[in-house]
Amino acid sequence: MTDTHTPDTRLAALRQWLETHAAAQGLRLDTLAPVSGDASFRRYFRIQAAGGPQIVMDAPPPHEDCRPFVAIAQRLAAGGLHVPTILAQDLDRGFLLLTDLGKQTFYEAVQAGLTQDDAAWQQHMRGALRALAQLQQCPTEGLPAYDHARLRQELTLFPQWYLETHLGHAPGTDTQAMLDRVFDLLADQAAAQPQVFVHRDYHSPNLMLGSGAPDFIPGVIDFQDALLGPISYDIASLVMDARTTWDEPQQLDWAIRYWEYARAAHLPVPDDFAQFHQQYEWMSLQRNLRILGVFARLSHRDGKHHYLDHMPRVQAYVRQVASRYTVFRPLLRLLDQAEQVPLQNGYSF
Repeated sequence: MTDTHTPDTRLAALRQWLETHAAAQGLRLDTLAPVSGDASFRRYFRIQAAGGPQIVMDAPPPHEDCRPFVAIAQRLAAGGLHVPTILAQDLDRGFLLLTDLGKQTFYEAVQAGLTQDDAAWQQHMRGALRALAQLQQCPTEGLPAYDHARLRQELTLFPQWYLETHLGHAPGTDTQAMLDRVFDLLADQAAAQPQVFVHRDYHSPNLMLGSGAPDFIPGVIDFQDALLGPISYDIASLVMDARTTWDEPQQLDWAIRYWEYARAAHLPVPDDFAQFHQQYEWMSLQRNLRILGVFARLSHRDGKHHYLDHMPRVQAYVRQVASRYTVFRPLLRLLDQAEQVPLQNGYSF
């Protein structure tokens, strides 16, 4: 727990840095206010300026590095994506001054009830799907590879942090062997897909609600961890969003629309949607098993217990896919045991 009496030396240094840009940017220094943090060490502030609000990023070295954010922002902007413009930077100290893309993420819009107007919400989501197809056409030179080794290594978080630490269900030798087979299968399938620009967290907290008609173009943020990876990864992130529950018919509708946009853009998606459906579902299983481990680690190691609020949703997405494919039935049985799902008439539900 943070000691509230400890001076915030980073904030003091940030204020001093902003003072050096106040005149040029028309900053009103007394309006600096927190916006949010995230699962990393980064935190964000909003500050009023002569031309409107701006965003300040504090990314403390050596935990964070602003350079990938700056480089990827320039790459995405060149590709026509709506991303923050860098107004001022101090890469060595981890300070950035950015244009403000708006006050409401897609996640916040959902929480505020915007989805009650389904027609308007569908327009915003279609804008996000079109933007995804555009993002996947961006150059990938120099991006780290989201390859088999990395996909496979990520899955170790599931038994370590979710099963053992969170549920107290340490896998035995046979169970671990089963998990190894499932993990290898998921990593093999993902690595075999065509490789494109991958945002890696293309979901509701990282999409800013755009201005609306005619194009409903969203703002895209938190892209600094971009990779060269499987083409189905980002659509899996969006339709099986760890922060927002979408029922399966809605997932399918958006996935089909994305697939149509991708085909029109000549992206390397399969000609048969059924094949693509399996690709993104298996990709979602890899992602959501990892997320269960990540959320458990954020709670147990880092004290960020609010991530557990989203765990039932992720568990449901895992079960949705695992129950559809025979090869994942052993994983489903493990989940029934570890999560203590009750038996009814001899069967687990």
